[in-house]
Amino acid sequence: MTVNLAQLRAFLAVVDEGGFSAAAPVLGISQSAVSHAIAALERSVGGPVLHRTKQPQLTTFGTRLIEHARAAVGAASAIDVLVAENASQPTGTIRLAAPATVCQGLLPALLTRWRGDFPGIKIRVFEGEDHEIVEWLNERTIDAAVLVDPEGHDGVEIGADEFHALVRRDHPLAAEDVIDIPDLDDDPFLLSDGGCERHIRDLYRRTASRLRPTHRVREGATLIAMVQAGIGVSIVPGLMQAMIDNRVALVPLKQKLKRRLILTGPASGSWHPAVTALVDATRSRV
Repeated sequence: MTVNLAQLRAFLAVVDEGGFSAAAPVLGISQSAVSHAIAALERSVGGPVLHRTKQPQLTTFGTRLIEHARAAVGAASAIDVLVAENASQPTGTIRLAAPATVCQGLLPALLTRWRGDFPGIKIRVFEGEDHEIVEWLNERTIDAAVLVDPEGHDGVEIGADEFHALVRRDHPLAAEDVIDIPDLDDDPFLLSDGGCERHIRDLYRRTASRLRPTHRVREGATLIAMVQAGIGVSIVPGLMQAMIDNRVALVPLKQKLKRRLILTGPASGSWHPAVTALVDATRSRV
């Protein structure tokens, strides 16, 4: 049996990108070459690793193989990075995940800075909910993440995001300097069903009001559209400013609460050396 890294990289790319055609540009090869690599892998291991459906699915053996494939490819990449680090040139590909508000409000400037400071490091960004990102990091599906108020993670704080009321621009409260949470009780409340819920509940515990959501909304864009349509009001992180237009307004709350945004790697085990380089460089700037 001869399994090589190119075959394993193709296998992981098809799984992670959801198909042969999507994996090709990530690997920098043709779709036909991806198919050949998977076929060669299956010949080497003596059986299929993927079901050839519209979106390829892991076979039972493929499910057992993928964890080892990630470990092998990750170890090879780490060796490449260590060699480059030894020459004072960090390099490699980092899979970085963050919540939507961070992806839009903070990451663009950071990515621009990192690209200038570390031209040998390529960063692939994945957007997810807070709990998804923690799972991805624990499973090492990603190499780094921006976590909200994490416990048990080393890393560096890249921002502190304060919560605001989100109201339509023509709402009577839109012109206020600050909004007291009980003043929102007259409107239907739209609750973000993602990682912000625990912070919103914490804010409400500081008031005499009871949180009574009329709608629970997962996607930030949907939440904004519903406020624009006059369906209700909400409480959101200030970084959502990057996602809104002049049809809605963010107004500071009387009840103050900030969330800490931490750039970090996995809670246990070694980090990808390029992640360590990014965290150290960011910490030195802070």
